[in-house]
Amino acid sequence: MNIPFAVLAAAGAYFVIREPEGGRNRSPLDIPGVILSTLGLVALVYGFTRAESDGWSDSVTVGMFVASAVLLLAFVVVESKVKAPLLPLRVVTERNRGGVYLSLGLAIIAMFGLFLFLTYYLQIVKGYSPVKTGFAFLPMIAGMITGSTQIGTRLMTRVAPRLLMGPGFLVAALGMLLLTQLEIGSSYAALLLPAMLLLGLGMGTAFMPAMSLSTQGVEPRDAGVASAMVNTSQQVGGAIGTALLNTIAASATTSYIADHIVGATSRSQQQLVQLEGMVRGYTSAIWFAVGILVVAAAIALTFVNAGRPNMAAVTGSDEGAADEVQIPVVAH
Repeated sequence: MNIPFAVLAAAGAYFVIREPEGGRNRSPLDIPGVILSTLGLVALVYGFTRAESDGWSDSVTVGMFVASAVLLLAFVVVESKVKAPLLPLRVVTERNRGGVYLSLGLAIIAMFGLFLFLTYYLQIVKGYSPVKTGFAFLPMIAGMITGSTQIGTRLMTRVAPRLLMGPGFLVAALGMLLLTQLEIGSSYAALLLPAMLLLGLGMGTAFMPAMSLSTQGVEPRDAGVASAMVNTSQQVGGAIGTALLNTIAASATTSYIADHIVGATSRSQQQLVQLEGMVRGYTSAIWFAVGILVVAAAIALTFVNAGRPNMAAVTGSDEGAADEVQIPVVAH
């Protein structure tokens, strides 16, 4: 389904968009950077995926992780030397933006894995239809909208970004912590609903200042790259999160079933053990997601040191008449 849209977008970009004079993209495309970054990230994600089926000590799994490290290191070296880098290192080495990209990527790792497991849980364990499952996720979306528009937007001009991002990620971690109590018969209203609301509120509150800070103070020539890095950190985090947490869940499920299937003599007992194993796998992975969100909060509170935006009055005079002009100033 995505291919026709991608073709149209590529054609539109080629025939319609024109780089302005002096723009960074008038320089030759950074082909080595494109190849190294793509191969490095593919190797990283495939390594996590391979670990699910063949184990963490498998030679191919280890080889993928080593190859990924080498390729991504080579990417950094190339970007520091080429004339028009795909990713100018000055964009990500600035303390606040680097902290935003890293904390967002970690938060997305936790979120995407959770989406996957909750979908499995609701449809396979609870027997929800796909449509009912979609409706079951709506409270999380409502929480995100509320967190971003009513909390994040209202407070981001009053407090420092880290004081929204850090607590926001911790509230989301609290929601995930509730989900570690999942069982086959868990109630949607008593457990999943409050967990989803907390997760949505926390993420929405954290994302609003993070998005604003990701391009703050960047040079005009790097504005597009800084903005794209937000999307890239989310996409990479989503790919890694799905592969990593699914690997953890599958390992826990396999181990649980192997330990308990022997005592299950009837078919119904075996099916019950399999369902219990699946839920155990989900909760094991969610525990890791909780830890990842706590780390994201710690990074936001430690690395992001930008102060809150405030309004300073600047007085100017014109032939004896003084006008006060309110301009935004970022306090550090």
